[in-house]
Amino acid sequence: MSDRIEVLKTYKTYVGGNFPRTESGRYYKVYDKDDNVLANACQCSRKDLRDAVVAAGDAQPGWNDRTAYNRGQILYRIAEMLETRKAQFIEELETIGYSNEEAEEEVNTSIDRLIYYAGWSDKYQQVFGTINPVASSHFNFSMPEPMGIVNIWAPEERPLLGLVSVMAPVIVGGNSCIILASEKYPLSAVSFAEVLNSSDVPGGVVNILTGYRDELLEHMTTHMDVNAFFYTDTTVDEEARKQIDENATLNLKRVIRKPIEDWLADDSQSPYFITDFQEIKTTWHPVGL
Repeated sequence: MSDRIEVLKTYKTYVGGNFPRTESGRYYKVYDKDDNVLANACQCSRKDLRDAVVAAGDAQPGWNDRTAYNRGQILYRIAEMLETRKAQFIEELETIGYSNEEAEEEVNTSIDRLIYYAGWSDKYQQVFGTINPVASSHFNFSMPEPMGIVNIWAPEERPLLGLVSVMAPVIVGGNSCIILASEKYPLSAVSFAEVLNSSDVPGGVVNILTGYRDELLEHMTTHMDVNAFFYTDTTVDEEARKQIDENATLNLKRVIRKPIEDWLADDSQSPYFITDFQEIKTTWHPVGL
């Protein structure tokens, strides 16, 4: 009797609050720390990205209309749901080479980071907004407002903490996003999508794709309905950086690059990361009306 062949799971994407497979039907193999095939991940295409942008565009106005306090509540809920599934994420991280202590530290820091940004949800407006002195009989207010849709490359080597750290400051300020998960270690990102789906986050606010960066770089940086592109890896080569900057000029996307090497450090979280994805709106109002 021959040995049984294991049926490997093919992890789906997360778009618009649903879990579709890639429209291309393609997938690639994901390996564990011993180079054994662990699972299959969808190799997303331009069409998958376009679908995700549509979902993000539909969700963003309603998400922005939520009160800042409510957005903070939802981020806190994500942290609560992640807390209840710690064992799963620790095990997933161990399969790719983390020690038990390292995996537990990464999951705990991810939870704490969500709570950190949840706490800033209804405070950064007061810190970064202002009443401006003017020479006429008007009140003049400047307040931060979300940019809209943000495309994100999640860090390659921190598949959970890196993803949480780039997602939270974007969405807490009222933006929606499309995240391309770590190419090498995508499974924590797809599992995290299940956490999002059970955490009161409206469908389309966060969309998670898997696939090859080289293939999706042009599509993510040239899409005309996207307002910003965010990446952090120090491993992105000079040619790719040049392409990102040139493509962003097509519709004046804001490009935010944060070459953070230690996602466990205190300086890998900041309220200034929220304002990177905000625009300042100034309002005049006559005195006495």
